[in-house]
Parts: sequence; structure tokens; C-alpha cells
Amino acid sequence: MLPKPWSKALEHQREAWLRHAAPELGSSLLSWWARHGRRGLPWRLLPDGRQPGSDDLLPIYPIWVAEVMLQQTQLAVALPFWRRWLDRFPDLEALAAASQQEVLHCWQGLGYYVRARRLHGVATRLVAAGRPLPHDRAGLERLPGLGRTTAASIAATASNCPEPILDGNVRRLLARLLAFPALPQQAIPLFWTMVELLLADRGARDFNQALMDLGALVCRPRAPLCPRCPWRLHCHAYARGIQHQLPVRQAPAPIPHFMIGVGIVLDHQGKVLIGQRQPDGLLGGLWEFPGGKQEPGETMADTVVRELQEEVGLTVAVGLELLRFDHAYTHRRLSFAVHLCQVVVGEARPVANQQIAWVWPHDLHRYPFPAASARMIQALREHLGQA
Repeated sequence: MLPKPWSKALEHQREAWLRHAAPELGSSLLSWWARHGRRGLPWRLLPDGRQPGSDDLLPIYPIWVAEVMLQQTQLAVALPFWRRWLDRFPDLEALAAASQQEVLHCWQGLGYYVRARRLHGVATRLVAAGRPLPHDRAGLERLPGLGRTTAASIAATASNCPEPILDGNVRRLLARLLAFPALPQQAIPLFWTMVELLLADRGARDFNQALMDLGALVCRPRAPLCPRCPWRLHCHAYARGIQHQLPVRQAPAPIPHFMIGVGIVLDHQGKVLIGQRQPDGLLGGLWEFPGGKQEPGETMADTVVRELQEEVGLTVAVGLELLRFDHAYTHRRLSFAVHLCQVVVGEARPVANQQIAWVWPHDLHRYPFPAASARMIQALREHLGQA
């Protein structure tokens, strides 16, 4: 059973308790992290591969890229993308000199493409102004897409300054440690106070990473490994046996589902028509085969005909269905039906796109596509005997 509703009196009690317990919690956390933490992350190492000392400064550009990639993406997924990015764009100047298409192509498959566009935009503006990346939290927070936690994490990793963080892992840790009986969003000011008490003016490079690792590896969302936790004997949720009930979760909203008709149009030479999405919004700047949502009362063939007319100004005949598959995004589910099409009337033009292109199928890999398009491209190549 969850504890009684939170009150100011209980909040003051927990804060007084944490002031007393913070030194022991901090030292036990760092001891645990020295044995079990993820210590070899490449952006947390000196250029020669050594672990940094407390007074060492780390290059901020690789840290900035890593922290932006880790927004809404797990470490194991982001790490190979980070390595590829640093190989292609090793510094701010190289990133600024690249085209947005090169940047999106390097990011392809990582999702939330607005992050890549923001990185590129920041690099372009800073290099044009002859300015470096800021090294302090306040300066970093002024960059697009960086809130307090991401900015603090970048600054603390680079310079070991005493800047705490409050990401999802840390909010979960604190909700259980304090047995907070409501949604963690309702305790953000309190939680910031708590992480400041825990940090206690020490360098935050290792401490912040240790907090994130404890949440990711031990105090996991649905199956916490309490016997392995260095805070087990201090945890109010564990003492009450309610750690699996915390943090309180908001009831998930229903995920909408849409049917999508896609037309793959081949010309008489065998080239295929693709369009580039508008620069802003979901998947902005990426390329795709024309198509869109099925409207009520439409057959899938009707949808493909209408969408190609609306997007590229073509009247088409809908032919063979190449494949049908489902693809899930964070906030919606899509079912794609992909058809080969032939032009009946019209000249292709970018009605709804930035631009269009007729491309040889074997050159499609040169363009940045959304992840779902990879299956369409593979099906097309198999159909053409190019797989």
C-alpha cells in the first residue's frame, strides 16, 4: 500500500533526513559505481583514452553530441551512432561545413531527427560567429534543445563542476528513496533540492554518471534489483515493500493507429520517384516515397492515387502490392501498404515536398530516409532482382 499523501510536514522530514544521510549515500553510490558503473564511455575519457582526474578538462564537443543523442535514446543504441558521427564530423567546424543532408544521413536510424538538425544549426551559427561551444550550464541552456539536466550533464562531464542532474533515472531513484506517493512531475522542485543535497558541492562528473547508472542498471523501471542496490537500507520504498509500485505512473494515453498507402513510381528508365519532406516537423528534411493516411471510405488504391496527386501532381495506376507491414513510433502506430505505380497523366512536381528526385534504385542508399522506408527499399530491390 502506498504511503499517505505527501504533505509539507513530511517533505520537511524527508529533507532533514536526507541532509543527515547524504554523505553516506554519496560515498556508497560512488563506491558502487567504481565497481559496477559504466566507466568506459568514450566521451568521458581523455583524448589518449585514460580516465580523467578530478581537475582534468574534457573536450566538450563529443560530450555535447553524446548527450543530445541520449535524449530519448538508450545508451546501447546511441553509442554506435556516436562513433559514426565523430568519425564523420570530428569537431564543430566539420559539422558546420557539412550539408543538412549529410547530417541527416549520418543520423539515419536514430530517430527524433530534430536533434540532428539542432546540432547542425548550432554548429553553423557558432562557427559563423567565430564562437566555441559554451562550457558552463547557463551558456549551454541557451542552445536549442538543451534543458537544465542536459546542459548540466554536459558541463559537469567536461569540467567536473558541481552541477547536478535530474533525468528520468534520477527522478525514479528519488521517488523510491523518498517513497514519494504521487507523480514525480509533481515533485520537481523538491527533487532538485534533493540532488543538490546529495551532490554536496563535490565534482559532478562521476557523481551524475553514477546516479544515472544506478537508475539504469539497478533501480530499473519495472524490475528493480534491490539486493544489488547500495541505497537499499536507506530506501523508504524498499523498507515498506512498495518499490515495485513507485514511481507512480500516469495512465498511458491510447496510441492512435493509421493505415498508410505508399506509391513507388517507376519511370520508363527504371528510376524511382522520391520526395523530400519539409524541413520542420516530424522527420523533417528526410526523403520518402509519396503516400499518406487512408481516409474513411477509401480503398488503399484510392489512398495511393489521391496522395500522389496531392503530393507530386501525378495521376497514377496502382499496381502490385510489394509489401504490407507495421511500424511503431513513440506516440502512434502505422500500417503501411506499399504499391508499385505507373504514371497515367502528369509531370511530377514538388506540390507538398521541398523537392523531388528520380533516382536509380541502387542509389537510394545515398539519401537519408526514415527507418520504415528501409523495408520498402529492400522490397523494391528484391522485386527488381537487385537484392
